[in-house]
Amino acid sequence: MAVSSSAPANAADFDPQTGQAVDVIPGVVRVTAPNGGPYTFTGTNSFIVGHDRVAVIDPGPDDSRHLGALLKAIGNRPVERIILTHTHIDHSALARRLKRETGAPLSFGGPHRLSRPKRRFELNMLSGGCDWSLVPDETLADGEMVMAGDVALVVMATPGHCANHLAFGIKDSEWLFTGDHIMGWNSTLVAVPDGSMGDYLASMEKVIAAPYKRYLPAHGGPIADGPGYARALLAHRNLRNNQIIDAVNKGARTTTALLRLIYKGIAPALNLAARMTIEAHVEYLTARGDIKARPTLLGWRLSPRARQG
Repeated sequence: MAVSSSAPANAADFDPQTGQAVDVIPGVVRVTAPNGGPYTFTGTNSFIVGHDRVAVIDPGPDDSRHLGALLKAIGNRPVERIILTHTHIDHSALARRLKRETGAPLSFGGPHRLSRPKRRFELNMLSGGCDWSLVPDETLADGEMVMAGDVALVVMATPGHCANHLAFGIKDSEWLFTGDHIMGWNSTLVAVPDGSMGDYLASMEKVIAAPYKRYLPAHGGPIADGPGYARALLAHRNLRNNQIIDAVNKGARTTTALLRLIYKGIAPALNLAARMTIEAHVEYLTARGDIKARPTLLGWRLSPRARQG
């Protein structure tokens, strides 16, 4: 999921060749699902990794056309694992059916969970898009190595977009599967309590410092200069933080006021995503002491940080 903004754009003209098996690099084939939209761009990219034996990363939405396209691309090769970057349904909903078809176990970072407990009366606006009941056959942990067919992957925990988000680096290569943590077309939605802005920013720093230079995102095309793109996204988030602090210091007292100031001209379909992103920034800035915010039944009540001295 993403929110349209002034974030750096990568390849807006990406041609997904939906439903077709596209060779990305040796040992990696992309099949893009037919679920394009304002939050998924051209659709979810599923990756078939391996040569004689394979694994599938992010089987995608529960769509029979996409299942057929994946099985056609897999052919007669054994599927040894179904791997998830995270458990939002545009990535995970097809996992059960693909498991029945192939017998492959499910490997991911544990059942879906919130990044923090909900406050009293708080709603999780992403609840309907989360795969709450999916349980892994194998729980993956940060830093371990897992085989995707005959290709070795290094697991990297990248919480932020959601708590169980993982990225996967191809061992001894430049390539990193980034899931929704870094996408090839826009900035990532971070919405509390499902996600956490603090975790997201820390994960971004972690990915930038990692030895991977080229990224394969779950939405959009390959990113040639991964760390450079990630730095631009990080700078964009820090700009948002500064914009919010400045707006609150100048009198903005609600998230609605921040939305009007910061997301001028945003498409109506993305208003909710923008509001959720602002609320994640507000929570992060409040925890840091940069602003003061009090949750109410009508949303956050904002005020400047108490003056020192």
